[in-house]
Amino acid sequence: MNYNDRVFQGKSNSENGEVSGQTQFHYHQCGDSVWADYSGGEIVSGHLQGKVYSDGSLEFVYHHENIKGELMAGKCRSYPHYVDGNLVLKENWQWFTGDQTTGTSEVEEVIE
Repeated sequence: MNYNDRVFQGKSNSENGEVSGQTQFHYHQCGDSVWADYSGGEIVSGHLQGKVYSDGSLEFVYHHENIKGELMAGKCRSYPHYVDGNLVLKENWQWFTGDQTTGTSEVEEVIE
């Protein structure tokens, strides 16, 4: 799967997460290396860096600054699936900062 130039938007998230429906991710890919910039909602500016595997799943680390001025970081595994023809990434994540809790979220591809 190629994620280059795809845009995703927050669809759902655990209560302890900061990504929302106002957060957009702009993905880039070169080979199996994937990265994205993201912002919106509670997030001022963020970046993720990771790898894509042959099954289309992603493993990455992320960091961002939130609207409270806090620097946040964590890790995530994402698994692609389709809902009504739209690409959705189901995510299992954990904070490195703060309370180091885990959560689940979904981001959906924005089709323009």
